[in-house]
Amino acid sequence: MPGSSPSSGTTRTADRPPDASGPDPVPAPPVPRSPRAVFAASLRRHRGRLSVGWLLLALHQAAEAAVPIAIGLIIDRAVATGDLTALSWSVAALAVLFTVLTLAYRFGSRQGVTSLEREAHLLRVEVAHAALDPRGRRTGLRTGELLAVASSDTQRTSLVIRAVSLAIAAVTAIVVSSVALLVIDVPLGLGVLAGVTLSVFLNGRVGPRLTRHSAALQQATGHVTAMAADLLGGLRTLRGIGARSAASDRYRATGQEALRAGLRAATTTGLHQGVTAAVSGLFLAGVAAFAGWSALTGRLTVGQLVTVVGLAQFIAEPLRTLGFCGQMAAGARASARRWAGAVDAAPETFPGTRATPPGQADLMLRDVVHRSLDGLELHAPHGALTAVVTHDPRDADALLAVVSGQAAGHGGEVLIGGVPAAELSLDARRSTVLVEQHDVALFEGSLRANLTAGAGHGDAAIARAVTAAAADDIVSQLPAGLEHQVTERGGSLSGGQRQRIGLARALLAAPPVLVLHEPTTAVDAVTEEAIASRLAAHRRGHCTVVITSSPAVLARADRVVVIEDGRVARTGTHAQLAASDPAYQKAVLR
Repeated sequence: MPGSSPSSGTTRTADRPPDASGPDPVPAPPVPRSPRAVFAASLRRHRGRLSVGWLLLALHQAAEAAVPIAIGLIIDRAVATGDLTALSWSVAALAVLFTVLTLAYRFGSRQGVTSLEREAHLLRVEVAHAALDPRGRRTGLRTGELLAVASSDTQRTSLVIRAVSLAIAAVTAIVVSSVALLVIDVPLGLGVLAGVTLSVFLNGRVGPRLTRHSAALQQATGHVTAMAADLLGGLRTLRGIGARSAASDRYRATGQEALRAGLRAATTTGLHQGVTAAVSGLFLAGVAAFAGWSALTGRLTVGQLVTVVGLAQFIAEPLRTLGFCGQMAAGARASARRWAGAVDAAPETFPGTRATPPGQADLMLRDVVHRSLDGLELHAPHGALTAVVTHDPRDADALLAVVSGQAAGHGGEVLIGGVPAAELSLDARRSTVLVEQHDVALFEGSLRANLTAGAGHGDAAIARAVTAAAADDIVSQLPAGLEHQVTERGGSLSGGQRQRIGLARALLAAPPVLVLHEPTTAVDAVTEEAIASRLAAHRRGHCTVVITSSPAVLARADRVVVIEDGRVARTGTHAQLAASDPAYQKAVLR
């Protein structure tokens, strides 16, 4: 978003009059899918397998409900009459009934579990696809939180398949039992329907509360996971600055917050389970009492009494199952909302369609407005080393965001080789402009793999880039040389070594336009001088922009641009500015 100038007190927006040139309007950010839409897509993806599973689970529950009905009929027609033939056929029918319900549950559950696990995998793949989107995504999530979404939330979201499957089976059991009770005795059947209605109403009242507390728990868990990942990654730094105690206190406070969220969710879950159990128990007692009274008055036979009591006991289980399904659906709804927020987040950039990158490229910014930048005009010519000094670090961050294409909707225009950056495709832009951030990212693997980043560079090109970055001593001191294995995030290297390896990687890529951010802050003065002299020589004939306060690098620059209050305040050589500008002297001279 646009920034304001601290000195003038005025604020400029990224809006432009209709006749002004500038990038195309940024598309409106997509609205994340609702949990209902996520669930509908999940069920639709597996509709064939789930249809078979639902049919078999419904058959299983219908067969379960038929067991007390069959026992009641056997009592009235075989046991009470003493008919051995009828008793033999009844036992055989019971055996068939139990075989059907066993096989139906086995194969029906298999279909549901298979669909659930496949859907969880597909949801994880979508999270990975969003995380690896070359355009970037505005999720607002840290690495640990995104990991929690990809693992915990995807699994909980897919549980909607289990919830729907169990709910269909439970409804089938309730319907069959209610019909049987209506056939035996109409008041009993109506009482069952009233009890079911009350149970569903109470579950509906508790469900939204469960959703809110489940969402809070998932968010708190994500924060704890993210903080744990950050602390483990920066453990050496924390030890070095003596901040372990403060970091431990902060993590403990975040963990306590997650604990409180978990207790709130557990309390609501316990309340939900208690309400469900109480309603089921009262319902069972009422039905059994009424059935016993009906048997004593002669309205029901002994077999019908057994059937009614058996159905009353049986129907309590699907009622509890419906409550459990509501519980699962509430948790799945909260996780689905977090999942959609990560997957449906707006892209960081909106690239154009021009696939041909500019040839001999320069970099030009015209009237750029973004965050603290307030009408910035900057030109970095081809074949020159342009140094940029920013008195406000926010100006440097905003400039990097604009040049790297991560400032969608900024005002003004960015030209690369005379071509508007907004017209270039993502591949064309990335093959032309490379922004090497101050925070160097190294990956687990060999030094060679980190330097080449998958490109087929030969040893001679690697050696030139390593030498230009003054990293040749790093390679020579390691027994395995370029095959030395780097640990995750470059933890086995010092800060200065990581910085030089990152610079060598950027130089090896040899982009037409290279933007570096403070590439020498973690090295000593001798190494800084070597980098400054070799960088200028290595990048001769290309456009290079270095955002820095290093006097060694500034002295080698063809031109120095000073940015104040979001605008270019002065330009000149390092010697000219150092001799005439007290603010510049204070910022860069050591």
